[in-house]
Amino acid sequence: MKRRKFTLNERWQNVLLLIFMALWNLAFFIFGWWKGSWYIGLGMDFAIIVILLEHLGRHIPAKKQPLYERALSIGFPILLLLAWELLVRGGVLKALWFPPPSQIVRAIWDLSVTYEKFTQTSLLGRPWLIPSAFRAEGWAGVRALMAESHVLATLMRVLAGFLLGSIPGLILGAFMGMNRTVRVMLDPVISAVYVVPKITILPLMMLIFSPFGETYKIVTVAIAAFFLVLINTMTGVRDIDPVYLEAGRNYGASGSKLFWHVIIPGALPVIFAGLRLALGTALIVIVAVEFVRAKKGVGYITWYYWEVMQTHNMYAGLVVTMILGVLLTLSLQWIQRLVMPWQREERPAVAEVAEG
Repeated sequence: MKRRKFTLNERWQNVLLLIFMALWNLAFFIFGWWKGSWYIGLGMDFAIIVILLEHLGRHIPAKKQPLYERALSIGFPILLLLAWELLVRGGVLKALWFPPPSQIVRAIWDLSVTYEKFTQTSLLGRPWLIPSAFRAEGWAGVRALMAESHVLATLMRVLAGFLLGSIPGLILGAFMGMNRTVRVMLDPVISAVYVVPKITILPLMMLIFSPFGETYKIVTVAIAAFFLVLINTMTGVRDIDPVYLEAGRNYGASGSKLFWHVIIPGALPVIFAGLRLALGTALIVIVAVEFVRAKKGVGYITWYYWEVMQTHNMYAGLVVTMILGVLLTLSLQWIQRLVMPWQREERPAVAEVAEG
């Protein structure tokens, strides 16, 4: 299929949209409407940009569509940050409640390079000092240096709780998916406990385990991850197409071979969906726990700087949490590609044909 070129009518439509957008923003600036109705102005700008990009997207060659979509996914957040910066600099938004992105970036940098002597902590653990610490004290010095890191503290709690909850969730979920009797017995209990907000079990975990140390934090995260992995694993195993099972039996698979070579591979997409939800929930829960019961961690610094009204540092904590979420998700997706090499990303349905 040949790439369609812009018609004269489409070009004029795009030119008129750009003119309208310029006049719209000029009117808001002249009459001072940005102060009280900035959301209306930005909403109209967004609608015009979407229409223009829709027109442009129809004329992008199929093989260049992934690059075009990647540019949109990167460019639009940058555009939002720029709008945020301009709204604060122009006095439309209060800098106290919505510090500009440039100030938040500076806050992340300051928290990263500053060592808090009172709490003996820093955001990253000052990794640039690792060589000198290793020369002076060996691995003990390196461990002491990294132990001061808020990011590492949160990350270790998330990973430990995620693994502690996911492994039993996978095992029990697979068993429930294959055995109807066990599923019927346990389903009411799981349904009742699952709906309880996991942060509310923190006091119970502090009663069962020592209220000091890391165990109760990790167990709270593990319980949150457990149910999501269990339910998705059970669903994935139970809903496998019977055709796959029949095909496996026809090729001589039974028992453990049928389980490992047919049931588990068939359920993996749903299982990994549960793992992704569990990993995100683990990060949410540990940040909430660190709000109320921690002296180290990204959640702790976010809550602390809210209490002292240093909102730029508070936003820095939120941004670091987002970055951790993205990195954890990308890591899990990388593992998924290793475990499921047969799964490929969807390709554009229409391929570009050379003009002849």
